[in-house]
Amino acid sequence: MSMDMNSLYSDIILEHNQNLSNKHELAKCNLSEHGHNPSCGDDLTLQADIEDGVVKDAAYTGHGCAISQASADIMVDLIKGKTVKEALRLIDLFLGMIKREITDDDKLEDLEDAIALKNISNMPARVKCAVLAWHTLKDALERENK
Repeated sequence: MSMDMNSLYSDIILEHNQNLSNKHELAKCNLSEHGHNPSCGDDLTLQADIEDGVVKDAAYTGHGCAISQASADIMVDLIKGKTVKEALRLIDLFLGMIKREITDDDKLEDLEDAIALKNISNMPARVKCAVLAWHTLKDALERENK
């Protein structure tokens, strides 16, 4: 990957880390899940308002490193308005990208800004930061939809 792409990806991560529009408590939510990464202290709570199988709204609160916060923000942007089924598909796509099981850029396009986190797969220590929000949401959605 060229350096230009790397700096573009860094910019996207910084932008999402600084964006606070998804970082708040939801007034109305029927899904709430706490996620914690003891290795670096990332701690977040995800909330979603799910109606008729659609994620009407979502947000997160908590604290952590830039990567965990940016990743949570990107994920919230991505899943808002999607069906639960589609949200789960996107989560699996993201986790597949981070685990390097899915490397085809055409397939990854559906991840939008989340593709900026692709290079984190090269930094094992940061992978947990990047996937925290996604694993947290996946656990909650799968439990709710049993």
